Amino acid sequence: MDWQGYFVLGLTVVALLTLMFSRLAPHLVMAGVLVLLSLTGILDAKEALAGFSNAGLITVAAMLVVAGGLSASGGVDWLVHKVLGNPKHLRGALGRIFPPVLVLSAFLNNTPVVATFIPAIHAWSRKIGLAPSKLMIPLSYSAILGGTLTLIGTSTNLIVNGQYQSLTGEEGFHLFSITLVGLPVAVIGIAFMWLFFPRWLPNRKDDTPFENMREFTLEVAVAHDGPLVGKSIREAGLRELQRVFLVEIERNGHLLMAVAPEEHLQGGDRLVFAGDTEAISELLRINGIVASADNQCAEHLAQPRDGRRLVEVVVSPHCSAIGQTIRDARFRNRYGAIVLAVARGAERVKGNLGSIKLEAGDTLLLEARPAFVSRQRYNKDFLLVNDLDVEPPRHRKALLAWAILVGVVGAAGLGLISMLNAALMGAGLMLLTGCMSVGQAEKSLDLPLIITIASSFALGTALQVTGVAGAIAHQLVALSGGHPWLLLILVYVAVSLLTEVITNNAAALLMLPIVLEITTKAGLNSTPFVFALMMAASASFATPLGYQTNLMVFGPGGYRFNDFLKVGVPMNILVGAATIAVLLIGWPLQP
Repeated sequence: MDWQGYFVLGLTVVALLTLMFSRLAPHLVMAGVLVLLSLTGILDAKEALAGFSNAGLITVAAMLVVAGGLSASGGVDWLVHKVLGNPKHLRGALGRIFPPVLVLSAFLNNTPVVATFIPAIHAWSRKIGLAPSKLMIPLSYSAILGGTLTLIGTSTNLIVNGQYQSLTGEEGFHLFSITLVGLPVAVIGIAFMWLFFPRWLPNRKDDTPFENMREFTLEVAVAHDGPLVGKSIREAGLRELQRVFLVEIERNGHLLMAVAPEEHLQGGDRLVFAGDTEAISELLRINGIVASADNQCAEHLAQPRDGRRLVEVVVSPHCSAIGQTIRDARFRNRYGAIVLAVARGAERVKGNLGSIKLEAGDTLLLEARPAFVSRQRYNKDFLLVNDLDVEPPRHRKALLAWAILVGVVGAAGLGLISMLNAALMGAGLMLLTGCMSVGQAEKSLDLPLIITIASSFALGTALQVTGVAGAIAHQLVALSGGHPWLLLILVYVAVSLLTEVITNNAAALLMLPIVLEITTKAGLNSTPFVFALMMAASASFATPLGYQTNLMVFGPGGYRFNDFLKVGVPMNILVGAATIAVLLIGWPLQP
């Protein structure tokens, strides 16, 4: 190697150490690496920026939009509520979680799948009397295993395939190429979790008393033609809500207090709830619940709520509505916003929503157009506390969103069109059919993830063109003693260890050029080695840092770092052994 090779090797080591021991975000580290590679002339502009135009990266971005459309339409919510049910014991609960998470994660990026399931399972665990800590790690692990079932299940598989095509000039892998590896491994992993995790996972129930939380008063209505009409409070799912409870019902001018679970709902019923912001956000996702019309214009109920968002504000001392009731303040006409809930200090405000007189310091939960946020930056009536940016699900589009996803998967799986074109078509249809708004599509694009992946391509290319990948490959081949099976194990272990300390995408993209050099030098079949890399980069269980779904469940599950080590290390070993066994049995290592 010349100076460029040693520079790239040193840069790689520095980048790895920075990712492991600093708090700098991965996309900032990898973008810095890209800039240095370009400034030093090791890569020209075309090579440095090639990752941003890679088909794998564009496919990842398009599939993020497809997944966002399914979530925005309420399609995932519908599935969650249909399949979870009311199991009698922990293993029964795990059995309800595994199938839908596996299937969804096989065809959607598993990150939005887990994001959708976390609040649902958190509330469900309280309803059935189980600690969230018993369910959140299995949720993440099953999503990881589901992502290994297809080429589009995880961004890692897609970008490895994209870089493989760029480096080799070959066609790449089709949608279900990795299924023959991922499916038996997933079955083994699920069985292992079902048998052992109920005993190994901690039992940490969240016993935070409701009275200690800030309570909002929220008033909603039952849509006249909605699916909740005629259902009892219990059947509608309003009795088991967590961190929010039904205080009273107003019906035709009469107030119903201490409502019984068997009370049947009627169209136009005004329901008064008390709860916290997060719980209210979930309540508003229920199909058939709409904003109350009492203190708003009555025609609001007939208008679509698409494009609105939840905004939390504090009433300023300069607000002209102070001293007026919410009904008299005419919020919709004056501010272009609808008051959904009110909190005053740490206590719930008594009375129905329309009759509450506003005071300085009151916290309001508003449903507003996006322009409200920008206007309030220059308006002294309210202080913006939190732009929750939650648009109500478009439930009427749920089946259409599912049809688009099935069409995308079917077209790519049957080879009618490429995976890239199928993903782009799916993303476009989600927008054109109104399954999601443009704003939701923009937010579903994970920009830090895209920058990390594209910048990692540049470092992978530099490792190859400077000869670093070849030198490392030579050492690994020598270390294996000429045994292909040992070389396969070394590749898997190396990628697995890297994935636990840096991002899975960066680990895969750094190792792929080395893996291709290994198979070329040793005269081996590259396919099982690439599959081993894909599996090892995804199968990250031992720490919350190695895979983003692990980090997502870390807080909601109330876990400690050691909790992941306790169950994750055995899981890593099991999945690794199963992957190596399947590859050795199913694929010849030598052509």
